Amino acid sequence: MSILRRFYRFIRYNEHKRLTLKAWILSARFRYQMLYEKPAKLYNKWGIAGQESLGDATLDEYRFAKRVAYAVNQVCNKTRWESKCLVRALTAQRLLTEKGIDSTLYLGCKENEKGKMVAHAWIRCGNAYVTGGNGASEGYAIVEKFKARI
Repeated sequence: MSILRRFYRFIRYNEHKRLTLKAWILSARFRYQMLYEKPAKLYNKWGIAGQESLGDATLDEYRFAKRVAYAVNQVCNKTRWESKCLVRALTAQRLLTEKGIDSTLYLGCKENEKGKMVAHAWIRCGNAYVTGGNGASEGYAIVEKFKARI
């Protein structure tokens, strides 16, 4: 599909253009930071370490979180750069924070079938998991959690 046709379809049919564009820009930014910044500097940007957000959210916050999840997954599935779970989680967390919605970023790890350690990141908003599913129920041990700074 040509670039002009894709652009036309984006403008014509995408209901959440601003959210999609923000997700694309943020995913690029977070990928760049992961490649070129020191990890200690990154951790300070992710939120308040060791704390969790509340387990409740309003109906409007859940609706927006669902839109964020959709936009982030659509964008990250099509980027030319690697947009795995941590990039998706950081992008979703930033979009939620911009709206003043509290969330928690979880980092976890587990051992796979071959005996290697596998890391995973996911976001929770209220009782809903926005990106990455519920890593704890998938066997990941929570290593660190970051409450979003609102």
